Amino acid sequence: MRQMELEKILEYAEKLGASDVHMAAGLPPKLRLCGNLDTIPGEPLTAEDTMEAARSILDEAQLLEFREKGEYDKSFSLPGGGRYRVNIFRSQGNAALSFRLVSSRIPAPEELGVPASVLNLYQRKRGLVLVTGPTGSGKSTTLAALIHKVNTCRDAHIITLEDPIEYLHFHGRSMVNQREIGQDTRSYADALRAALREDPDVILVGEMRDYETIRVAVTAAETGHLVLSTLHTIGAANTVDRIIDVFPPHQQQQIRVQLSHVLEAVISQQLLPRSDGRGRMAAFEVLHANTAVRNLIREGKSHQIPSMIQTNRKLGMISMDDAIAQLFREGHITRRTAVEFAQAPEEMERKL
Repeated sequence: MRQMELEKILEYAEKLGASDVHMAAGLPPKLRLCGNLDTIPGEPLTAEDTMEAARSILDEAQLLEFREKGEYDKSFSLPGGGRYRVNIFRSQGNAALSFRLVSSRIPAPEELGVPASVLNLYQRKRGLVLVTGPTGSGKSTTLAALIHKVNTCRDAHIITLEDPIEYLHFHGRSMVNQREIGQDTRSYADALRAALREDPDVILVGEMRDYETIRVAVTAAETGHLVLSTLHTIGAANTVDRIIDVFPPHQQQQIRVQLSHVLEAVISQQLLPRSDGRGRMAAFEVLHANTAVRNLIREGKSHQIPSMIQTNRKLGMISMDDAIAQLFREGHITRRTAVEFAQAPEEMERKL
């Protein structure tokens, strides 16, 4: 597959508004449109086609690493075209590729439907803000929008640590330094430790994926920095439990105390298909860490967090199911979608 053919496929997907493109030997290319996987009309790709596509994206050093490890992540741009994140991996001995289409324009938080109480987090000078949700739920886009808000409204030094870099931020009112894992630094943990010596005000960690990264991120939030990051969890209570469970039992009480001090908010999101068929929209669960929430975290009573969210709507908190029900009442999603994506489907059916 020549570079020109790959460009045409990606441009076609972008024109349709697809979020992802997948290429594997034995099948025509496929794209994800409004959450569904559709086939691009055409002949099945051969093993040589997919390998040629990989060669057109990777340089010699990257190609060597792909051959050694069996997978490679990177982001790239096409001349005059869009920006993409690609994972190239080996499947049954052949190269396969998964592309995520990244908008070159960072959307405003208001466009994404980000609640006002979440948008105001850009003003915080310290603490930990987590955006959570399943893969492909828009976490990176929400974080990019918050970073852009800081960049346009605050005099700050922002350091982003990403694997790979998706949205490009340019210096605005703030100074923005973006570092890519594997290219500019070896690991999230190494980059985080270095960041603490680089006088940052805001640190974005693309993903808190292991013990060491979580440990250093919490320390960074403790020492007077605003730390923004993501986890692959759904719901605030599950997010707190996931962080605690990463630590060995003898350290769990200590991390509960630390987390209770530094956590500012957990924003959990899902993308739901719109009722008019024009793409998807986000539903946001929001937890803000007030004194009562901090006490629950410190005392190991995270199972009571959902009740705390329910009783603090006036503080900008909202549960996932209440957010979904609100989207239904406003006509943005169908009743079937509301029930399908609810955390408690039977209760949602009764509620609607």
